[in-house]
Amino acid sequence: MLRKFLPNEHVKSIFDIHPDVLKEKGIKGIITDLDNTLVAWDVKEATSEVVQWFKLMKEHGIKVTIISNNNQERVKVFSEPLDTPFVFSARKPLSKAFRTTAKKMGLKKEEIVVVGDQILTDVLGGNFAGFYTILVVPIVQTDGKITRFNRRIERRILSYMRKKGKISWEE
Repeated sequence: MLRKFLPNEHVKSIFDIHPDVLKEKGIKGIITDLDNTLVAWDVKEATSEVVQWFKLMKEHGIKVTIISNNNQERVKVFSEPLDTPFVFSARKPLSKAFRTTAKKMGLKKEEIVVVGDQILTDVLGGNFAGFYTILVVPIVQTDGKITRFNRRIERRILSYMRKKGKISWEE
């Protein structure tokens, strides 16, 4: 069961995820979290670097969909200027939103990576749904109330995994 909390990969940020490497692995799509994955949780719009990353993915034929537990207004305001499909109130880690998103993308789960900053929502949900998962370092160290609670649990899980030799990166 604890294996479901482990991502397949760990990177510092989305900017360490390159389309040529994804394509070599047969990846054609990304399901990504929004808050603290793409931008800080309290930033409403994409930064110029994030806009460029989305353009790069699109130029290489990599489909990107944003999936968030946040409300419609928050996710829509961020996603629409990027011309990117989105799912709000996703109820991660439940796997239904991940599977539905993959179907809408027209891709098999083997062709999609799930990217996010939280083990308890993004990684766990992606793993339960059978996707390859990439954990990114949260952009900022501050969080909303629910996420702060999740982070405490995540720290315990990571500490245990580190002691067991299951992970080698630092927080």
